[in-house]
Amino acid sequence: MENGQDQAKQFEGQESPIQQLDIAGQDDHNDVTTGTAASVQNEPPQDDNCPPKVDSEVEILHEKVTKQIIKEGHGQKPANFSTCFLHYRAWVKKSLHKFEDTWQEQQPLELVLGKEKKQMVGLGIGVASMKSGERALFHVGWELAYGEEGSFSFPNVPPSADLIYEAELIGFDEFKEGKARSDMTVEERIEAADRRKIEGNTYFKEEKLEEAMQQYEMAVAYMRFHVPVIWKIQGHGSGCEKSMSSKYGSMLNQAEAT
Repeated sequence: MENGQDQAKQFEGQESPIQQLDIAGQDDHNDVTTGTAASVQNEPPQDDNCPPKVDSEVEILHEKVTKQIIKEGHGQKPANFSTCFLHYRAWVKKSLHKFEDTWQEQQPLELVLGKEKKQMVGLGIGVASMKSGERALFHVGWELAYGEEGSFSFPNVPPSADLIYEAELIGFDEFKEGKARSDMTVEERIEAADRRKIEGNTYFKEEKLEEAMQQYEMAVAYMRFHVPVIWKIQGHGSGCEKSMSSKYGSMLNQAEAT
């Protein structure tokens, strides 16, 4: 328990991702969707304008994707069609211009392996090589990123731009939920969040603090939805009480872990 207590001290004074939960969050609108839970562990260094310098061995994952591990993870790697939750930062390799940062935005990405958007294929190859809690640096060729056209959404990503990613895999669901979060009903999301909470409790009792925190963070990600819109479309009038119950149950567990 001593190790767990030492780790727990790292989180003292930090705001729980569950405390940051905003039920009236953003609508889901893409095949690859995002949650809005902030990572509460292993925060990026303060100097995050440039890619980190990494001395670990370079691993070739694909002709256009290389990897260097920054921090080791634990457990198994996600299989194809697993729903992965991750934080990442992205730079244009040539200019070192950072054009995306989910840590800063407090919006971890939900990525379904094998169903990535075209510009995310390279990142997906990298994520498939990771374990939960792992952080790594990836170099991705333009062919597996924004291609010859570059990015309309990110004007600073020019045509044929190679990219650099720093990514951390929060956790993943391997066929457990059977569908992407954006395709779930309110009840299915609540049930998925409850399963993550229960798994987090188990890890906590086993003094595996990092694993517990990851499960709680995934629970938050499942609870991210725009309540008024979903309830109007799906006709759910009694979901609020269940939703808040799951939310505050997770908050209590988060408090225990910190």
